[in-house]
Amino acid sequence: MHAWPASTVPVLPGQGRDLSVHDTATGGRVTLTPGPVARLYVCGITPYDATHIGHAATYTAFDLVQRVWLDAGHEVHYVQNVTDVDDPLLERAAATGEDWRALAERETTGFREDMTALRVLPPRHYLGAVESIPLIIPLIERLRSLGAAYDLEGDVYFSVESDRHFGAVSRLDAATMRALSAERGGDPDRPGKKHPVDPLLWRAERPGEPAWDGGSLGPGRPGWHIECVAIALEHLGMGFDMQGGGTDLVFPHHEMGASHAQVLTGEYPYASAYVHAGLVAYEGEKMSKSKGNLVFVSRLRREGVDPAAIRLALLAHHYRAEWEWTDAVLAGAAGRLERWRAAVSRPDGPAADGLVAGVRAALADDLDAPAALAAVDRWAAAQLADGGADPGAPGVVSRAVDALLGVAL
Repeated sequence: MHAWPASTVPVLPGQGRDLSVHDTATGGRVTLTPGPVARLYVCGITPYDATHIGHAATYTAFDLVQRVWLDAGHEVHYVQNVTDVDDPLLERAAATGEDWRALAERETTGFREDMTALRVLPPRHYLGAVESIPLIIPLIERLRSLGAAYDLEGDVYFSVESDRHFGAVSRLDAATMRALSAERGGDPDRPGKKHPVDPLLWRAERPGEPAWDGGSLGPGRPGWHIECVAIALEHLGMGFDMQGGGTDLVFPHHEMGASHAQVLTGEYPYASAYVHAGLVAYEGEKMSKSKGNLVFVSRLRREGVDPAAIRLALLAHHYRAEWEWTDAVLAGAAGRLERWRAAVSRPDGPAADGLVAGVRAALADDLDAPAALAAVDRWAAAQLADGGADPGAPGVVSRAVDALLGVAL
């Protein structure tokens, strides 16, 4: 599976700072000091509907991670998956009468187009669940051999009790785990399971559902969590720098993925930091496909909204914040974009060194995009009010906003 084209990232004078982020697993700050290559895994979409603003907010947040690391002199090895076979996709295909493969390909293509428009830097490896099945099957067989997996009426489950670190990512109590498991694709009430939240590794073939030859597992298809683990271990290895996604992935997805990998390798931790983006609401409720209260990036683009304004609307909120999309949010972003473009279009301007340092400092401080935007606002206001004598300043500001914030002026 291919990703999308990368926009050029300007190189700025000097060098950026190490990134300090909020780590879900510890509940506090960690400063990440990757080696020459920074390793990032962000969980991708299940492609049964178009990209909505909540998706865009998450992937824009982790795009900032890439940009901070690049500016600090690291090469970035970014991996993302596409869950191109799973219950929600199959259910949508059945409801609409569309072939599930055609639905997945169409929506994945739309996602690529939206990411390109928003100038989100692509992953180095962009892999679907279906193409990763040859990687997944051996891992499930190994978990079986380690006594960490068991059969139940043809299905194969992971035993969470096989990982002594289970629970360290989400730090949730048993009752909350059970409730979230039921809400987010698990089956805690299924009779015969060793533990209510044990997740599915391999789903045996059901009538009318797609299935693949699983070797010793029998025909079927993989569970959700082992998919990401197989891809991450293959392309990043254990102990990579950052596992990212929305807060709705903390449990069960990221908790289970960490446990799978830790049992498979005997190493800990799976990732150095677990970083999660807040969810976006619309009309008073969390934006989600199940609720149907979605604002689609593609629809905004068709209506003539500048993608740079959409991106600025997302960056106006701290990535960990829970916030609501409104027409006023978008209008404010469009006005900001217009002011910035007017400011950099002038031939001279106030010195830009302080602005570059301010944006770098803000983003290194737990990706504080609102503070970074405020720094650019101050420079733009000074430029539009009084101007300055530095002929290179507008160009420096334009390149800094492009490189660090991903906004083309």
